[in-house]
Amino acid sequence: MANTYTQVHIQFVFAVKYRKALIAKEWKDKLHQYITGIIQSNQHKMLCINSMPDHIHIFIGMRPTQSMSSLIQNVKTESSKWIKEQKLCSDFAWQEGYGAFSYSKSHVSNVIRYIEKQEQHHSKKAFLEEYLEMLKAFEVEYDPRYIFIEPIL
Repeated sequence: MANTYTQVHIQFVFAVKYRKALIAKEWKDKLHQYITGIIQSNQHKMLCINSMPDHIHIFIGMRPTQSMSSLIQNVKTESSKWIKEQKLCSDFAWQEGYGAFSYSKSHVSNVIRYIEKQEQHHSKKAFLEEYLEMLKAFEVEYDPRYIFIEPIL
């Protein structure tokens, strides 16, 4: 797109289905590399990625050539397929939906530090608590029934 100039920084947050702790330390770096490849192949810039066993944070510089929903659908579909093909986790699936939060250029370094320190952050705060705080801080209206799907017992 000639003469189109943007600066869009988006943090995506989404969970493993049922918030199961399935992302193993042994292969999470490979997962991050694979997802980075998906982001880059869609012409976006990976700024930071990190995950906990039950969720992931992806922070990118996003180009206006693709919708957020299309990108995240691509990331979730391809990464789930890759995890299964690599025999890392046979029953892996991502939770439906995602959070997307935009940041100005002046906040980029703080968001990167926050994502890099997820392990320390979650030693004090559970993912659900963190996610609800993000929704409230960004004044995102939500229906608590659809934040996460609990497993059917």
